[in-house]
Amino acid sequence: MFDIKRGLEVLRQNVKIAPEAPGVYRMINEQDEVLYVGKAKNIKKRIVAYTRIEQLTIRLQRMVSEVVRMEFIIVENENRALVVENELIKKFHPRYNILLKDDKSYPHLMLNMREEYPALRKYRGQRNDKSRYFGPYASATAVNEVMDTIQKVFMLRSCRDSMFYSRERPCLLYQIKRCSAPCVGKISKKEYEELVKEVISFLEGKNTNIQEELSKKMQEASDQENFEEAIILRERIRALTGIQTHANLEYAGLQSVDIVGIAYKDDWYCIEIFFIRGGQNCGNAPYFIKKTEEASSAEILEAFLSGFYATHVPPKEIYTSEKIENTEFLEDALNAKILTFSKGNKYKIIETAKKNALAAIERRQAEKQSIKNNLIEMQKYFDLSKLPERIEIYDNSHNQGSYAIGAMVVATPDGFDKKSYRKFNIKETKITNDDFAMMKEVLRRRFDRMSDENRPDVILLDGGLGQLHAVHESLKDYDLSGISIIAISKGVDRNAGKEFYHQKDKESFALPYRSAIAFYLQTLRDEAHRFAIGTHRKKRAKSIIKSSLDDVEGIGSKRKRDLLNHFGSVEAIKDASIEDISKVSGINKKTAENIYNYFHK
Repeated sequence: MFDIKRGLEVLRQNVKIAPEAPGVYRMINEQDEVLYVGKAKNIKKRIVAYTRIEQLTIRLQRMVSEVVRMEFIIVENENRALVVENELIKKFHPRYNILLKDDKSYPHLMLNMREEYPALRKYRGQRNDKSRYFGPYASATAVNEVMDTIQKVFMLRSCRDSMFYSRERPCLLYQIKRCSAPCVGKISKKEYEELVKEVISFLEGKNTNIQEELSKKMQEASDQENFEEAIILRERIRALTGIQTHANLEYAGLQSVDIVGIAYKDDWYCIEIFFIRGGQNCGNAPYFIKKTEEASSAEILEAFLSGFYATHVPPKEIYTSEKIENTEFLEDALNAKILTFSKGNKYKIIETAKKNALAAIERRQAEKQSIKNNLIEMQKYFDLSKLPERIEIYDNSHNQGSYAIGAMVVATPDGFDKKSYRKFNIKETKITNDDFAMMKEVLRRRFDRMSDENRPDVILLDGGLGQLHAVHESLKDYDLSGISIIAISKGVDRNAGKEFYHQKDKESFALPYRSAIAFYLQTLRDEAHRFAIGTHRKKRAKSIIKSSLDDVEGIGSKRKRDLLNHFGSVEAIKDASIEDISKVSGINKKTAENIYNYFHK
């Protein structure tokens, strides 16, 4: 039974000892379960607010009635409180917190200002103070489009340092006017620095004078009868004009803004966030949240902002469709303004985000219904005991036996569960172009780690009867009750849509041609194939780029990179003297001797 009076007394006792400082608090019940994790600019004042029980929602009143003790963590500022709160929510999963799943990382564009001739690169991960970052962009496609534009307009290099320092003549990108070829001195360092400044201005939305400056330079080049230079400038102007023609005037004047709208339908909330940088729409992304009991849209939006910006760099302004309670705290924590509007163009922009959120819910519902229909058909055709909740699809990949891997992807009624994907480096199979033996090893290793929580209902194999028999033989000592194993083999003329399906002790058959269920199973198999091929290629590429420098004592990844940047190739390092090697930053004479001796045994 819940005791509201007891809970209030616990809160009042904690008010007496609570710090008047920014930090994080935890509410804990009799079973030592963390009920709620919260943040506050002033912890004492925040707890006082909970004692005004009549102002709380039914959900929070119920929470207060369960509290038997509290714990506090004092931090240096609001930003740190945001990070600690997010970490504790992920650790304890408190049932009165609105739990959000945000495992997305967004690509940025990066200019490494430490480089002599900075290259614009796609980037994910931790930032450092020596580089300039632009974004985020909602997808790799959005980043590629911007990089393509910058190549056309500003002609910055895009090659890796090892290639840059080893070139003796311009590459194809220079020939098609997409690179200024600083590698072979086709542009001076000062001129290249000007290009870099123009790129920074463009990405920050300060590009109003770029076209005018290019026009002046083109006219000057023409007057001096430097027609080749004039043509290059003309093409840059055309590319820039094309961008401005297609620019969305709706976002003109917005420099660094995230637009966040929330919509609700049929027990699902969706938050749609648009990234606007430098007047350009860098894309948008949806976040889905199952309805939290008695939580309002404003509460859910506040929980989203707290969690999202604990792991993502905030913009200067955030426009929200709902006014949230702790605006002041979040503004201090994020060093950003959080604004809502009731009319005008900015209100219309937020309404667009809300419409996109609602459309995303409707699309998700349609997709889930389509998947459910396919699972019903799957249960019927394959005589499954129940509607499958977890389908595991397996495939192998190797290159004539080299870099062999096995791959597992997982499908659920909600779609592909990418967190559950697994890769298996083939270790036990001696002949690594034996697909049967590889699949046996993969399934055996998978079943050794199986638990009740991750037990599959269906295993789908890319292969025929031979693969099916091999897997059953491999798993004969495991409990397969409730698990259906299905093999899918290429059909007539290896034509997609005419595949054959095989099960133990059953006659093989083909599904109706071009039926929804046939297409669904092809999609599952193709996803496993895509994941297997991608994993194999990464393993092969990692092996290929392994340098003989890796075997030199005292050479780690940073020193290896510095050596390759300085000399351009391993061959050049082999030909260098000890004195030349010791000129590289971070390489002392002893290390230079180790490198020289390694290559001159």
